[in-house]
Amino acid sequence: MSLVNGLPAHVLLVHVVVVLVPLTALALVVCAVWPRAARRLGPLLPALALVSLVSVPLTTQAGEWLERHVDSNALVRRHADLGDGLLPWALGLFVLAAAVWWTGRRSPEAGQTGTGRRSASLVRIAVAVLSVAVAAGAVVDVYRIGDSGAKAAWHDGFSNTANTSTDEG
Repeated sequence: MSLVNGLPAHVLLVHVVVVLVPLTALALVVCAVWPRAARRLGPLLPALALVSLVSVPLTTQAGEWLERHVDSNALVRRHADLGDGLLPWALGLFVLAAAVWWTGRRSPEAGQTGTGRRSASLVRIAVAVLSVAVAAGAVVDVYRIGDSGAKAAWHDGFSNTANTSTDEG
């Protein structure tokens, strides 16, 4: 995908990533630390994470097309390099979202022993800690990529003083 209605697709698709990746990260953390939320959201959590995951390479591919159609400079190259690093974070969000959903849908066994309960609690705590870490990494990465993209797009593209002239006569 290169153009949508005459605009570079990357300019439009990036908004999907900027919204869905942090939303997925937030939903993952909430569901990982609050099992009732995971049960309520059900398969919506991994579905949201899957849409986020798929949107990242689509946006990256559209960005690579755009990169070939703009003047290359250090800011554009930095943004492209940072953008290439988001896919592992999105994959981590998806894998953990699937794990949180899968473990959340299983009700505690009635005959589970104390050791089994302790083991399940340790797994839940480990998944929650991992979820917080991956969610934080994904959100920070989205911020860094977006900031570098804004700098690449807008450097020298505006004036610090307002244009006070009008076309009205």
